[in-house]
Amino acid sequence: MLTAAYNVTFMGLKFKLDPVAFTIPIGKGWDIYWYGILIALGFLLAIIYGFSRAKKYDVDPDRLTDIVLVTTPLAILCARLYYIIFYKGDLRIKTVWDFIGIGSTSGVAGLAIYGGVIGAAVIGLIMCKLRKVNVLDAFDLAACGFLIAQSIGRWGNFFNQEAFGTATGSSWFGMTSEPIAQELGYGVLAHPCFLYESLWCLLGFILLHVIGNHREFKGQLALTYGVWYGFGRMIIEGFRTDSLGHFLRVSQWLSAALMIACATVLVIMFRRLRQAKVDATYTDMFSEVQTFTVTTISNDNNETDGEEVANYRSEETEEPEIIEETNEQGTEND
Repeated sequence: MLTAAYNVTFMGLKFKLDPVAFTIPIGKGWDIYWYGILIALGFLLAIIYGFSRAKKYDVDPDRLTDIVLVTTPLAILCARLYYIIFYKGDLRIKTVWDFIGIGSTSGVAGLAIYGGVIGAAVIGLIMCKLRKVNVLDAFDLAACGFLIAQSIGRWGNFFNQEAFGTATGSSWFGMTSEPIAQELGYGVLAHPCFLYESLWCLLGFILLHVIGNHREFKGQLALTYGVWYGFGRMIIEGFRTDSLGHFLRVSQWLSAALMIACATVLVIMFRRLRQAKVDATYTDMFSEVQTFTVTTISNDNNETDGEEVANYRSEETEEPEIIEETNEQGTEND
């Protein structure tokens, strides 16, 4: 059962946009949405990237496979649960199929990224412990994967004409369609929040990839993800008109908390690393103790007395030779 295409205006361009890619002839017809295709594509690219970098992070690919197979479906259910809890309308959940979000033609619908991230973190932690994989290494890999999937998946919101923002006040910058006009008014251009977040996640992935080549400690990428995505999502969420939450924009507050928490831990870790480097430098400079004797000459009996006067600590200083002086005076005449 195909749905009607939207008449979209995007950055001055006008075109029709059908949220349904094709329909499978099952029962009354099973619509396959571009949203689902893009989510799947983002997930696939994230998996490919993660496995290509697994050995660099000392993660066994076979064990990583077990973690992904268990974590992924449960994380999707967590994304659905998060959506249900904070959705402001009435979803009328009566059956398990309603909870999963499977309708007669729409497929799985109603997911929230933060629910998926939280679920993936909790379940991934348990699976890492069971499969004896370093949790922080796995989380660093997952952080890069999340940004890939989010960057691509957000375009699914564009095909559905959802997750848009308030009016831009511009005559060309922004987008509009039937769903947007219904909420903001005919001809009013809305902030393309999907585009903001997609580009933000793409830049975040590039940043994490570069940092990953010079990772200073385990968990650095996961913490950086929390700061980067949390900050961007906190700002972008302020523009949206469909934020989840009954009394406040829950994703915006959660983003702020995530950013602050991860930033705090990052600062602490970098301070410890800097202090460790200072301590290591001090140890390297003064680790070797070399003692030598400085000789003095007695004027009374012209005998040399050795007296230890100093300890020198240096890797390059050699122990000097003791030079004895004598009062013998004799010359040979030719």
